[in-house]
Amino acid sequence: MKGTKTPIHVVWSWVRRQPPKVKAFLAVVTGMAALVLLRFIVHDHDNLFVAAEAVHSIGICVLIYKLMKEKTCAGLSLKSQELTAIFLAVRLYCSFVMEYDIHTILDLATLGTTLWVIYMIRFKLRASYMEDKDSFALYYVLVPCAVLAVFIHPSTSHNILNRISWALCVYLEAVSVLPQLQVMQSTKIVEPFTAHYVFALGVARFLSCAHWVLQVLDTRGRLLVALGYGLWPSMVLISEIVQTFILADFCYYYVKSVFGGQPVLRLPSGVV
Repeated sequence: MKGTKTPIHVVWSWVRRQPPKVKAFLAVVTGMAALVLLRFIVHDHDNLFVAAEAVHSIGICVLIYKLMKEKTCAGLSLKSQELTAIFLAVRLYCSFVMEYDIHTILDLATLGTTLWVIYMIRFKLRASYMEDKDSFALYYVLVPCAVLAVFIHPSTSHNILNRISWALCVYLEAVSVLPQLQVMQSTKIVEPFTAHYVFALGVARFLSCAHWVLQVLDTRGRLLVALGYGLWPSMVLISEIVQTFILADFCYYYVKSVFGGQPVLRLPSGVV
């Protein structure tokens, strides 16, 4: 006799049977509903940004646990970790010279753990590093982001170098996960710890995006004016939305795998 299905499994089974367009519509509606919910339950929306950084730190801790327990870095992208270290270092510099607060402490902790992960992959666990799969050329994102930062950056009263650095870290953060997604697409099978880490990144990106969207709504657009004039305010929002959507597909298959009771996440072709 089959066990009684819970309402969550019933709803999930119904969603899985829907065509792609309906799934996309449901994803947009769910995202909007989540934003509305966050707006009412989180009174200080700055806490969403802190939460995003905290979730990112948790994701890094999951990686550390994987490296220490399993003694392997298979499935991890060294280049994604290097991009993460670069944008965190730049953001930390901006935080020190422009505004020292709780974000500075969280970024410092995350940068430290990210550098440790890089050290483990590059030296201690090099034998298990899938270098042939991690073939993403970093200059494909570093050069465009640097050029974009030179031409589109905040118009505040800070030093021009600091403003360009601020823009650079925003753009790099938006695309830093691309090498990791390429590795997962190449292998098609994602082991649990790596999947947990990337899902944590997806949650962090959504919370960060929610922070900016809700701040704009609450200030009725005045926040965009405070960020400066020109294209920069729009680019901040676009960067947040882009990095959220980059991970949306993976998060869908992660949740699907969890509800399906699959210990290993299997990605179909063309997901990322």
